[in-house]
Amino acid sequence: MTERSGKCLCGAIRYTLKGAPRAITACHCSHCQKQSGSVFSLNLVMRDTDFEVTGETRVFVDTGDSGDPVMRHFCGTCGAPIYATIAAAPGKIVLKAGTLDDLAGLRPQTEIYTEHAVAWLEPIAGTKRYPRHI
Repeated sequence: MTERSGKCLCGAIRYTLKGAPRAITACHCSHCQKQSGSVFSLNLVMRDTDFEVTGETRVFVDTGDSGDPVMRHFCGTCGAPIYATIAAAPGKIVLKAGTLDDLAGLRPQTEIYTEHAVAWLEPIAGTKRYPRHI
């Protein structure tokens, strides 16, 4: 995989991905819906060693299904969500795909928390669906 880059809406936070995603997932959980302001969030699960960020993010500490903290990083200037780190998944980051400069070639492999999916949204062709997380 070639490097990919991305940024927040105002450009204060920039990042580079140095490796391939471990997974590409459409998450329908209520927290991703609220954070994204949409009906799901397209996320790339990356090794934290393959992610380099510049600029200082602000962090909202959320609680995941496991009861463990989820640190949601966002731009303090424009408010764009960038990535999350999950205490239950050390060494990984969950990147908001909409912040990438180019989404070419990226397609979700799974849909999670489909029990929260809106009724009118058809399953994404070719994905495996899970009512909760994997």
